[in-house]
Amino acid sequence: MSEISRNGVSGGGQPGRIGIGLELDDIHMKILEVLRENGRISVAALAERVGISRASAYTRFEALRADGAIKGFTAEIDHVRAGLGITALIFVTVRQQMWKQFRAELARMPEVEYCAITTGQHDAMIQVRVADVAAVHTMVTDRLANIPAVKATETVFILDEVLKRPYVLPGDGRQARRPAQEAQGDVPLGKMRFVGAAEGRAALKKDD
Repeated sequence: MSEISRNGVSGGGQPGRIGIGLELDDIHMKILEVLRENGRISVAALAERVGISRASAYTRFEALRADGAIKGFTAEIDHVRAGLGITALIFVTVRQQMWKQFRAELARMPEVEYCAITTGQHDAMIQVRVADVAAVHTMVTDRLANIPAVKATETVFILDEVLKRPYVLPGDGRQARRPAQEAQGDVPLGKMRFVGAAEGRAALKKDD
């Protein structure tokens, strides 16, 4: 697989190594970018979008899967329509000698969508999706509070999920387009317009 990647490096991109050693080049990144928009796209359509042959698209796609860069595919659902209209973040302080118990108990809670160990005031952040506020209250006061490993909790309700991406890629920041230079006249607040030296001198002469 590394041989496939070495032969496919193009565009002068900076390669990166993942998994068992597959080198990611610009074409691999483009494939991941297209799959982010549509994970069910056909190989033929993927090849056309990326600008490579169908055989190359299939080979690279399978290499990404085999190497672990693509871990799998899943459906994205509307949680409100599924009956899970309440989302909350629960910050947990864990007794340091009881992490194993905390992890084991958490694995038995199907409401938990995500958990991360964090720095700062708390030790872990749990995201849960439930039907109503009462379900969050029950989880915090009856279940988490009764786990000996849990020392304290703090709950924050999510009012609106403004932005959620399936994943981000290293080149996403570089793809941001620079705004067009402002036309002559006032520049909107928060933006800057650079004036060339000749233009600046001409403006000063007018003011004299």
